[in-house]
Amino acid sequence: MAWVLKMDEVIESGLAHDFDASLSGIGQELGAGAYSMSDVLALPIFKQEDSSLPPDNDTKHPPFQYVMCAATSPAVKLQDETLTYLNQGQSYEIRLLDNRKMGDMPEISGKMVKSIIRVVFHDRRLQYTEHQQLEGWKWNRPGDRLLDLDIPMSVGVIDIKTNPSQLNAVEFLWDPGKRTSAFIQVHCISTEFTPRKHGGEKGVPFRIQVDTFKQAENGDYTDHLHSASCQIKVFKPKGADRKQKTDREKMEKRTAHEKEKYQPSYDTTILTECSPWPDTPTTFVNSSPTPTPSFTSTPHSTYSVPDSNSSSPNHQGDGIPQASGEQLHSSASIQETQQWLLKHRFSSYTRLFSNFSGADLLKLTREDLVQICGPADGIRLYNALKSRSVRPRLTIYVCQEQSRSLQLEGQHDSGSGDGRNGAIYVYHAIYLEEMAASEITRKLALVFNIPLHQINQVYRQGPTGIHILVSDQMIQNFEDESCFLVTTIKAENGEGFHIILK
Repeated sequence: MAWVLKMDEVIESGLAHDFDASLSGIGQELGAGAYSMSDVLALPIFKQEDSSLPPDNDTKHPPFQYVMCAATSPAVKLQDETLTYLNQGQSYEIRLLDNRKMGDMPEISGKMVKSIIRVVFHDRRLQYTEHQQLEGWKWNRPGDRLLDLDIPMSVGVIDIKTNPSQLNAVEFLWDPGKRTSAFIQVHCISTEFTPRKHGGEKGVPFRIQVDTFKQAENGDYTDHLHSASCQIKVFKPKGADRKQKTDREKMEKRTAHEKEKYQPSYDTTILTECSPWPDTPTTFVNSSPTPTPSFTSTPHSTYSVPDSNSSSPNHQGDGIPQASGEQLHSSASIQETQQWLLKHRFSSYTRLFSNFSGADLLKLTREDLVQICGPADGIRLYNALKSRSVRPRLTIYVCQEQSRSLQLEGQHDSGSGDGRNGAIYVYHAIYLEEMAASEITRKLALVFNIPLHQINQVYRQGPTGIHILVSDQMIQNFEDESCFLVTTIKAENGEGFHIILK
């Protein structure tokens, strides 16, 4: 019996060894390129088998799929996103496919949906300086668009719209139940946004993104359904073909082990799901006479707020600046931070800082802000956050005279700040920017809580006690940090006051 069990074990081990050996050669006859298990599972036969199985998670099933008819690069590692090379100005088909299962989203069956196609920057650094980059491109290429739709070649798209101030986006309506193909043309090339050095510039990658929306109850296409994008690089005409050939030749020289680390090249590019573009989708309306600074397909109301906007809760229409609204505090909420940006003429960056509180914004260094907003706006925003005020042209100190009995004493020792009886005079600093009589009148009224309309004249007491009318020229000849005692007397007609500087 023991001998029989021993023979069984020998037979089983031999069969296992033969089975392993028979599997060891699988894939060696498939050519020079080795295949990973993920590639094998991606074959159509396995996809068909998977489709017959019950889905594990229906919530992950996308309603649409977008496929661009352009080959992916073979020189992309497995863990990286696919990269597709395009020729400048060449028309490329993007197929918009209905990927819904039976019974999914019945509310859009037989109805139109809206899609917006954009070309945007892939690098975060360029996204931060998007406005400056695109303004420079428009200056060098007047009248051109970054993205166009080849209408004669496109199929199934209607109501096509482009905005002259939004050169990177097109939108259209289409029926998911019918064949739909949009042919796009990208006119900007990747090296146009790289620093000019000694030749051989490395082009920056872009993204092609498609956002699809259904019609809301109000009739606008604002309900988001699906978004997907892919990474691209754009070359001069025929440059993409040469780059694809170069990458293919480089991969052929690699060993089989090295090739396992790279993705195979596919004839088409499937756009992968992503977050929707952050702007609220609306119909193209050029509601502002100035182009929106952000490179989006739909102008947002935030960007059209004029620089003179002063509708913050702290604003008062008295012409006197409110110090409480000038400085951003770390306790400021996201909404208060947005209002502060608008008030200080940073409306171009409200979308970029849409999730920043006061504390988040104050943590950014000068270098961070320069990189995000560019040199000009970055330095201006840094100075505004740090409340760096401009030095006033003239500073004077004023003190209200306490009583008639101290008037003569105050005249003799106004420069010392205290009278002979030991009384202490408390002075207020007045900072003058305009160097005008009207400015000092306004600020004296504010300091001493006197209604502005009740001040008739402001005088300066001169030699022998004469009263000299304060004029713009007199203020311009004041010595910096001069000290004055201020007294008020009733006007001759009994209406209002005169202010005398001693």
